[in-house]
Amino acid sequence: MLMCRDLARIGSDYIDGELGAADTLSVKMHLLMCRHCRSFIGNLRESVRLMQGHSDYRIDEDYARHLDEAVAATLRKRGER
Repeated sequence: MLMCRDLARIGSDYIDGELGAADTLSVKMHLLMCRHCRSFIGNLRESVRLMQGHSDYRIDEDYARHLDEAVAATLRKRGER
């Protein structure tokens, strides 16, 4: 079963359609049961949409990776799945 911390790690790949069928199914099953992760994915999608509105701006990949790691660390600290 996919845990919240796992979803935080692969959330971007999920919304970008970069996961395989099995991982995509695992994410969808998790989202059916976890309102916190549904909110997380919704916020992530909205962030991507807003960033695309400023398509001339490119986020630094190291910064994005650091941000993803910070989100995952925060979820671990909170003791969320």
